[in-house]
Amino acid sequence: IKMKQGLLPSLEDLLFYTIAEGQEKIPVHKFITALKSTGLRTSDPRLKECMDMLRLTLQTTSDGVMLDKDLFKKCVQSNIVLLTQAFRRKFVIPDFMSFTSHIDELYESAKKQSGGKVADYIPQLAKFSPDLWGVSLCTVDGQRHSVGDTKVPFCLQSCVKPLKYAIAVNDLGTEYVHRYVGKEPSGLRFNKLFLNEDDRPHNPMVNAGAIVITSLIKVMQFMNKMAGNEYVGFSNATFQSERESGDRNFAIGYYLKEKKCFPEGTDMVAILDFYFQLCSIEVTCESASVMAATLANGGFCPITGERVLSPEAVRNTLSLMHSCGMYDFSGQFAFHVGLPAKSGVAGGILLVVPNVMGLMCWSPPLDKMGNSVKGIHFCHDLVSLCNFHNYDNLRHFAKKLDPRREGGDQRHSFGPMDYENLQQELALKETVWKKVSPESNEDISRTVVYRMEGRGEQN
Repeated sequence: IKMKQGLLPSLEDLLFYTIAEGQEKIPVHKFITALKSTGLRTSDPRLKECMDMLRLTLQTTSDGVMLDKDLFKKCVQSNIVLLTQAFRRKFVIPDFMSFTSHIDELYESAKKQSGGKVADYIPQLAKFSPDLWGVSLCTVDGQRHSVGDTKVPFCLQSCVKPLKYAIAVNDLGTEYVHRYVGKEPSGLRFNKLFLNEDDRPHNPMVNAGAIVITSLIKVMQFMNKMAGNEYVGFSNATFQSERESGDRNFAIGYYLKEKKCFPEGTDMVAILDFYFQLCSIEVTCESASVMAATLANGGFCPITGERVLSPEAVRNTLSLMHSCGMYDFSGQFAFHVGLPAKSGVAGGILLVVPNVMGLMCWSPPLDKMGNSVKGIHFCHDLVSLCNFHNYDNLRHFAKKLDPRREGGDQRHSFGPMDYENLQQELALKETVWKKVSPESNEDISRTVVYRMEGRGEQN
C-alpha cells in the first residue's frame, strides 16, 4: 500500500508533463481528444470521478478551458491507473485509431451488399428500413467504437438465446441445465418439431431448446448487468405480435410438454409467454456490444468491472454459439469465420472474439438462412483482415493483421519496473496533440463540456 501511494503522484506528474509539452497548462479539449483516441469514452463509468471533476472545474474556474498541474492532478487522481493503462498502450488493442479505421472500411464494404429480405412475419419486424446498418464493438478493456445506425433500438429475437442459456448455467450449473437440453447441432431448421434420441431438444440455440431454457431462468437484471447498464428495453407490440403469430412455437411447446421436457410443475403457456417476451427485449448495437464483450471478457462486464457470469457459463455458451449459433449456416460460419456468434431474425449478429472484444452487427435484410446479409459479409471480411479465426496460427498466418497488444495480457499488472519506459511510451501520444489546432480552444472546450453533460457521444 505504501508503495502504491508513493507511485500515484508520479503517474499524475508524468501524464501532465507529457501532455503539456513544456507548457504550464493543458487545454481540456486536447486531453479529451487524446483520451478518446485510446478508445475510452467520457461516459465510461470507470472515469466518472475524473469527468465529474473536469465538469466542475470547467464550470467554476475563470480559466476553465485550461488545466494547470494541480487542477489536472485533481481531476485524474481518482482514475489514474485506468488512464495510465490507456496512455501507455496497455489495452488489448493499443493502436485503437488504426484498428477502428479498418473497421470503418469493413463497414463501408458491407454497406454495399444488396439482397436479402426483411423478416415480415410480424409487422414490427417488417417496418424496419432495409438500409439500416450499424456495427458497434467493445473490447475487454472497455474501448468503444460505433459506426452507422448504432443507437436505433431493435429486438434481440434469437440473439437472446445464448444470453439466457448463460444465465441458466450461471444460476443452476451445467449438469442441471443439460438434464433438459442437449449440446449437439440438430442439422435441422431452428423451428422444427423434432427432439434428439433422448427426447430432449438438441441444443439451447434452436427454438425447442430455448423454450425449455426459458422455463429455468429469471432474466432482466442479468441483461442490464451484461450491458453495463446501457440501453435494454422491451417492445410490447413485438411481444403481442409474436404471441398472436406463434402457432409453430405453441406446437413445439405442446410437443415438449408431451415428451415431459420441462421441469415438473412448469406452466407451459406461461413459459411460452416468457419466451416471446425474451425475444422482444430491445437493445441497440452499442448496448449489445457490451453484452458480447462481457462474454469475451470471461463474464466480467468491461465497463463496470462487475462479474456477471461464471467462467463455466461463459465457456459453455461460447462453445454452443460456435457450433450452433447461426441457424443452418452454423457449420459454414464456424469453418470460414471461426468465432462464436448468434444471429436473430431482426437482423442482429452477436459476435465474440474471446479475450479481445464483442461486436453487434445489425442490418434487417436476411439471407435464405435467416442471417443478416451485411452482417455475414462484415464477419467474413473481419477475419480475412485480422487474425481472429479460432484456428488462425499467429506464426504461420503472418499476412493477417493482428491488432492485439504483444506480450500477453498485462492489464492488471503495474509496478515500479514500468516507470523506466513510462515517459517514452507516453511520448507516443505526442502525435495526437500535434493534430489538434491551438486555435479556438475555448469554443472546443465548451463543446467538450456540452458533450460530457450527457448530450450524446459516439465514436
